[in-house]
Amino acid sequence: MSKKSNVEVAIDAKGIERALRKFKRLCESYGVIREYRDRKEYKKPSVKKKEKLASASKRKNKPEKTFKAFKD
Repeated sequence: MSKKSNVEVAIDAKGIERALRKFKRLCESYGVIREYRDRKEYKKPSVKKKEKLASASKRKNKPEKTFKAFKD
């Protein structure tokens, strides 16, 4: 992982279910699951570059719904 972080959640009187939900949210916010999926298999640098360019073009072509409302 690029940045090491231990995700810890204390279980208190509110229950294990609430602690699990909090743990899941923390893992998503720290990017632990995304990092795991990225490192699951080796990708050549050229493939990583192509994926990065593809995601950038998707973001660029995504319609800007919020800004259109303010332009009128």
